[in-house]
Parts: sequence; C-alpha cells; structure tokens
Amino acid sequence: MTMERSSRPRRRSRTISAVVSALGLLGPQPAAAATPFAAVDASKLKLTAGDFSGRAAAISALETSGRVTSFTTQPALAPVLDGTGVAGRSGLCHTSNLDPAYSPKGFCWNAADDTSSEWTPQGITGSHDAQPGGTWSGRSVQIASWHNANNTRARITVVDTTDPAAAPVYHRVLLVDPYGSGDTANFEAVGSPTSHSTPKTGAHADGVAWYGNKLFVATGHQIQVYDLRHLWKTDSGSTDVGVVDGKAYAAQHEWALPMIGIYSNAALGAPCSDTAPTTPCMTSLSLDRTGTDGLIVSEIGAQGGRPLVRWPLNATTALLQTDAADDTTGTVAAAAAYRVPVWKVQGAATDGTYYYFSGECPETAGTTNSDVPYCVHRAKPGEAPHVLTKAPPLTQNLSWSPSAGRLWGLNERANYAPGALGKRVVFSLDPPA
Repeated sequence: MTMERSSRPRRRSRTISAVVSALGLLGPQPAAAATPFAAVDASKLKLTAGDFSGRAAAISALETSGRVTSFTTQPALAPVLDGTGVAGRSGLCHTSNLDPAYSPKGFCWNAADDTSSEWTPQGITGSHDAQPGGTWSGRSVQIASWHNANNTRARITVVDTTDPAAAPVYHRVLLVDPYGSGDTANFEAVGSPTSHSTPKTGAHADGVAWYGNKLFVATGHQIQVYDLRHLWKTDSGSTDVGVVDGKAYAAQHEWALPMIGIYSNAALGAPCSDTAPTTPCMTSLSLDRTGTDGLIVSEIGAQGGRPLVRWPLNATTALLQTDAADDTTGTVAAAAAYRVPVWKVQGAATDGTYYYFSGECPETAGTTNSDVPYCVHRAKPGEAPHVLTKAPPLTQNLSWSPSAGRLWGLNERANYAPGALGKRVVFSLDPPA
C-alpha cells in the first residue's frame, strides 16, 4: 500500500554520527532482521464487531439512575484534566539509551508506579492522536495502558504534560465492562474471570490508541472500544468492582471507564498466528492518520516474521469501519498487512513514510536478559529494518505525533527491589526525515 507522507516540521541538520545511527550501521544484524519489511496478502484478515447495543443499554441505565457519577455534559476527560492527581517526575529520570542526537525528552511515573510489580505499562497514545492539532481541550495529554499481574484487570493513566518543565500529573482509571439493563445493570472489571460478556474480555491491555472521543485498547485477539465521554467517578474505599449496596466501586480506583463495544478475530486465549495467519494476536496498537485513518497492530514473535495489520477507521463514527451502516455490527476487512522481521517486536507506528518498530537489538537478539537495551528500528515497506537508536529495556508500544514530528514510546521494565529507583520511562524523540 502506498502511504501518503504526513506533514511535519522542517528538521534541523544532523551530525555524521546521527546519520550513521539512523542507517543502522551498528554492527551485523541477525539473519531474520535482514529480511525486508514486506507486504503480504490481507484479504483473509477480518474482525467481527461484538456487543455494542447491550453495553449501550447498560451504560444508559447506570448513568440515568444515578448509580454512577458521570460527566456527560462536560468535555471528555475534563474531570481528570483539572490540575490534580498523582505527581510523576519530569525528564528522563532513568538511563534511556536513546541517541541524544534525536533530542529525547519524556517523564517518569511516581515511585509506586515506577517499581510496581502489580501493574505494568504497555501502550502509549496521546492528544497528538486524538486531534490533528495535537492537544485536547487546550492540554497536552498522554494516555498509557496497564495490566495487572494476573491479567484480570486493566487500567489507563491519563497524564497532563502541558507544561514540560513541571512534574506531570495523572489519574489512574480502571477499565470496566457494563452489562445488564434497567435496574439490573451493573459493571465488572475488564478481564474478570466471571465476565458476563461474549466474547469474554481480555485485560493484558497490550496497546492503546486515542481517536476523537474514542479510546481503542488492543489485547490479544480483541480491539476494545471505550468512549471517553462516559468517565465515571467511583468510590475508592473498596476492592469491589461494580455497584454494591448503592455505591459504585472500581477496585480502589477513583475513576472508571466503561467499554462500549469490541472487535475480535478469535476467542480469548486462542493461539496466535502461524506461518499463514488469519487470526493474529494484536500485541501493539497505534494510530495512523496518513491517508485514510487507520489502526496499526503488530504481533510479537521470538525471531520476527509476525504480521503487522492496518485496520480502517471511519472518521464519521470514530469506530473501525465495518460492512454495516453504523460500524457497531458486521465485519472489518484489513486494509493492508506486512511481515515484520524484527525480533520480539513490541510496538509499531508509522509517520507515513517510515514504519518504526521497538524490539530486540541485533547484537542481543534472543537474549533472556531483560535489562539489556531494546532498539527502535525503522524501515520503508519493501526495505529491511535498520536500527535508529537504542532504547530503554523492554520498550513496548510506539506512537507517532504528526503535529510535533516526534515518536513516543514507553517501557515496562521495573526494579522491584526494596528502595529501588525503578527503570520505567515515557519518552519521545525527533527522528531524521
């Protein structure tokens, strides 16, 4: 597929060393990484829309009854962009391994999230995805997705990064799944083993992308959909999830966000792809606004060769485009597919010219050491990926900001030792044109 080049700011000249780094002249790559990032047949790749109508009924019943506190008369996310929240740390407070020629910037979580063994960050998106101008209600905002240790709960963090010189502030929001109708309507944690939904929902929260008022979360064989206008305030005084004795709880979170629908290609827990995949797992997610808007998903593979798929979005509904009128039923057909030769690819994004991949570095491919640097690779379709820069260990999802011409990413590696300083960072960098 020919991609239109996205508009981005003129870049300053680079040093010779930066050009060498950009070309990936950092030593030999594994044989698999010399394979081109090549297009493959996408005609058999489909997603099926799940239950949007039942969730809509449950959300309406819960909000109109007052059993949850909602903010549907306010702009989406307004209650968590009021300057309050948990204080993170500005700057790249841990070793990032990023090439300084690409002006790396970023922030860190607070100490509890930086070193948590219960919650692990996976996906990254932001207001740069939500709106072409790059801001949301005049704020610069990042959203990260997280999963808990046993994959029975998922959450997002909504981070206000408007003032780059100040410590970012953020709120933690539990992802929940509404069910029932009328007086029986309630909600449960996404990923609950006793889920009322069909298909049952996954909670690994592998990737996240923000598109208008909608938030997409990819996890295994599912792309879940959330509407940010349905943010709920919950009572943090219980580990329960749902309305219990007249109070709404979200496992000690002060906020909850209900799922509105789901797209899937296989049952929860089904195997991932083989050499001729029709139902690949979706282990990363990013937004592509070049040409017709779409979602980019990739699948991790120990030695590469796993698929990357582009799914079409409908800008009118802000949903994946199905063969039905309102995109809440029917089937989504993939717009394009490729094979990614990067080993253990954890994230993928595109600026319309290049695709960027986070994965193992050539010189440490196949390692079992989780503390070695990852690498950000890039390639045009039909070319073999080359290393752009080293990156933090276990770098996960990537996200492209068209308005700033910067690539965002985050990593999951933590240091769990008592008194540890952590190893998790959220970063952005300015790659060469």
